[in-house]
Amino acid sequence: MNTPSPSLDPRARQLLRALISRYIRDGEPVGSQTLARHAGLEVSPATIRNILAELEEVGLLSSPHTSAGRIPTAQGYRVFVDSLVQVKSLGDSEVARLRSELPSGAGTQALLGNASELLSAMTHFVGVVSVPKREQFAFRYIDFVPLDGKRVMAILVFADNDVQNRVIETRRGYDRSELERIANYLNTHFAGRPLAEIRASLLRDLRKAQIEMEGLLAESIELAEQALTPPNDDVVLAGQTRLMGVHELSDLERLRELFEAFARKREILQLLERTIRAPGVRIFIGEETGLAPHDGVSVVTAPYMAGGQVLGVLGVIGPTRMAYDRVIPVVQAAADVLGAALNPETPAP
Repeated sequence: MNTPSPSLDPRARQLLRALISRYIRDGEPVGSQTLARHAGLEVSPATIRNILAELEEVGLLSSPHTSAGRIPTAQGYRVFVDSLVQVKSLGDSEVARLRSELPSGAGTQALLGNASELLSAMTHFVGVVSVPKREQFAFRYIDFVPLDGKRVMAILVFADNDVQNRVIETRRGYDRSELERIANYLNTHFAGRPLAEIRASLLRDLRKAQIEMEGLLAESIELAEQALTPPNDDVVLAGQTRLMGVHELSDLERLRELFEAFARKREILQLLERTIRAPGVRIFIGEETGLAPHDGVSVVTAPYMAGGQVLGVLGVIGPTRMAYDRVIPVVQAAADVLGAALNPETPAP
């Protein structure tokens, strides 16, 4: 839960905006003399120092020991992104780049990988996209190929043009003719239906048919239960090594902890799932991200939709000292373009 933002008068808000904008740009503590020249306030440096002291007292700024200047705290960034940041529009050339590299009709996995890479390239941070649950997509065709022993490869073609190969373990070996019979049964009765619906229908049919259909349906349900269960690749990441060049995250131990979080992906997936029902861009700062290290990291996310349904969330992971006015429109535009690409009937944004 976010800490309630303190009430600020217009001068304090303008000064806080100017200080954080300057700090994001330069990465150096900002002093009263600099703000007197650049904040656009007709007040003396002494008045500015008093306002800065008040902002520090309410927890929005801090003073590094080595400098007389001040830097924003996580709470200061929170006030900034909630009410002070002035978001820029994304340029036409950048929107065109998103559309050209996220074209309608491409396979879902390719689109997700491209979206993650684009987010990283356009922001110079880490791009992240949660993978839609396969249960949300109808499958078009399934085939089974016998491997060695009790292993079978299931080849699934989905309605969104994605193709997945899944190696499954069975209770017994199957020959090619048995597998062809089961595939024909599934393709005839269930093509065009979502995976979760297929599994539920098979289980219902198995209970109803009992003895006379038990053989065929039991074999079908054994293969289908495994073949139609989605893999655990829940998140697509790109650009993790870009954080090695970020000054605020240059400590090797902190980077190691953050890379471990990337490797586990669990924390990232949980963070994205927290945003999936919230429309528009959401921003998590410091401890709000749930990532290690807690301080120094922000995540900017937005859900992507197709056919009126939220499929997943994409976003950018970077330092708290990121250009939010630049990152926010990139994330929002990427979500819009990816959603349109996954739903060709929707006009491109």
